[in-house]
Amino acid sequence: MLLMPKRDWQWGYSETHGVLSVSLGDDMEFLSPYKLKSLIPDAKETMEFSVEHAKFYIDLVDRLSKTLPLTDALLVQIALNATAAHFLLKPQMPKSWFFNTSHQCVYSEVGKLVQLSTSEHTALAMVIESGLQASLVMIMSIECRLTDSKTLGQFETIKVMHDRLAPLSSSTQQQIHAA
Repeated sequence: MLLMPKRDWQWGYSETHGVLSVSLGDDMEFLSPYKLKSLIPDAKETMEFSVEHAKFYIDLVDRLSKTLPLTDALLVQIALNATAAHFLLKPQMPKSWFFNTSHQCVYSEVGKLVQLSTSEHTALAMVIESGLQASLVMIMSIECRLTDSKTLGQFETIKVMHDRLAPLSSSTQQQIHAA
């Protein structure tokens, strides 16, 4: 069942789980992967899931449902995490040095799926915030190994310069699975 925003949806910080959550009413709570250290100060307090948040969420659900064959549950999980990251994560500086420069230019826009390549592997990512020179992307693959000791998990974010964004290959599209 595809969840659509309602008036009683609220952001909050779950002390029990140590992550940002969304109360979806009817005793349902969605837990994001985002811990306190990565959140803006306002995210520690209960706040409404605003009209702006709802529009971003709905636009993303619409775009992804037309782009990828996803289950409703996975579509909701991706869209809620992307909405949380877009509105409630602290700003980041680009960390492009982890990724290879792309040989093709990719137009960056919110909701676009892209590929990021390191010297050893390729990961699927989605643009959740696009700036003039860099984009904040959310990792869609199960993991993205940056170095021998540093790995980003599914739904974690990283900001990269646009010249690191590559178009999708057919094998990269197969990498989306529920966390």
